[in-house]
Amino acid sequence: MVALSDAPIDVAAVLGSVRDDACGAIASFTGVVRGDEEAGDRVAALEYEAHPGMAVAAMRKIGEEVAGPESMRCAIHHRTGRVAVGEVSVVVAVAAPHRAEALEACRIAVDRLKATVPIWKKVLFTSGRTAWAEGTPLA
Repeated sequence: MVALSDAPIDVAAVLGSVRDDACGAIASFTGVVRGDEEAGDRVAALEYEAHPGMAVAAMRKIGEEVAGPESMRCAIHHRTGRVAVGEVSVVVAVAAPHRAEALEACRIAVDRLKATVPIWKKVLFTSGRTAWAEGTPLA
């Protein structure tokens, strides 16, 4: 249940994809592009680039590890291309039998995604200036 696409993410569809009668909790993380200011220059958008084959495989591995052998389910969807301020760039959803398991698994999945998946982001400022974000992959 992973996706890497330049199309907008349907958050409700991602949440629905992990629903299961054996799971009483769904925890999710929705990342939205924020309009930070740096040295008087505002962020206009982020531009995400990825190595699709490697990124999807890494996202799938995270989902499988987080879900484990129990009746947990995990979905990870990430945008590529230009994503404007206020738009959703990533959604991670985890369904688990209980709240604590779902919350912890979602946190782990987000942390692993940010640390290991080959997705890079370039910051596009309103002035036309651009800068690669620090901490790639997926800073």
